[in-house]
Amino acid sequence: MENELAGKKVAVLVETEYIHDEITFYEKYFTSLGAQVDFITYLFGKPERTIICDITDTENPAEHIHTMKVYKDFDECNPNDYSIILVGANYVACRLREIMPMGSLSNVDKLRTPPAVRFFASAMMNPNIVKGALCHGLWLLTPVPELLKGRRVICHTVVLADIYNAGGVYVPDPSHVVVDEDLVTARSAQDLEIYAENIMKTYRNLIEKKETIWNIQKKLQFI
Repeated sequence: MENELAGKKVAVLVETEYIHDEITFYEKYFTSLGAQVDFITYLFGKPERTIICDITDTENPAEHIHTMKVYKDFDECNPNDYSIILVGANYVACRLREIMPMGSLSNVDKLRTPPAVRFFASAMMNPNIVKGALCHGLWLLTPVPELLKGRRVICHTVVLADIYNAGGVYVPDPSHVVVDEDLVTARSAQDLEIYAENIMKTYRNLIEKKETIWNIQKKLQFI
């Protein structure tokens, strides 16, 4: 539906080792629906940062290097301003979990402190935001396993042990997509189209649910 997301914002969490085709798909798909698409990563105090994708073609990775500039940091963004929040595939979630400062030994008391972890955890606690994670994306929730525990999900088998150990309920659906209320997961970036379709279907369901509640509350005012 044209302009279905007009006036809405979509956040895509990215880092070096993102998948170029995935990111360009999101930008084209959601802007075509009228949304503002924001890419968010760590800027380390700078106004912008260039991140790198060198794994689009695994047979000849050095011949297919892509870069993108990112202008938004987690510290300046509020997850509640977004209707949809997506975690990029591949090693995006792995890098976003790094405990600051980079290169430090740190300790287990700081597992939940990375800004990206806090950002996505906050989004998970808001049922009015559609959350999406495919491939390795659910890695970003493993520092806060209580938000993953009991949720029906699918992921790449590379991270399955971590997701299972964090309490996620693995559902090997043949469609490669699993929807659990406001959380949409998919097996890999090979499933982008059906993943995006289910994200929008979930968004519509949330809007319909809110409208139903609003109408009931309105009727109750006159009883």
